[in-house]
Amino acid sequence: MTAPGKKRGLYDLYMAAAAAVREHDATCTTCTSERRCSPGRRLYGELVRLQDDYLAQQKTKRA
Repeated sequence: MTAPGKKRGLYDLYMAAAAAVREHDATCTTCTSERRCSPGRRLYGELVRLQDDYLAQQKTKRA
């Protein structure tokens, strides 16, 4: 958790997106692993984008 007023880093955003997908998946009766509802697609797409960005950042830091 970040302190109030502190900008959230990429890792925090990535973890928040993962939590949002888990929360959505736990309550959505429409989503499956192969098919997602419109809000589920949006949440999952955001998670994938942030995961890709985070992993690219880590790769750059280790290079």
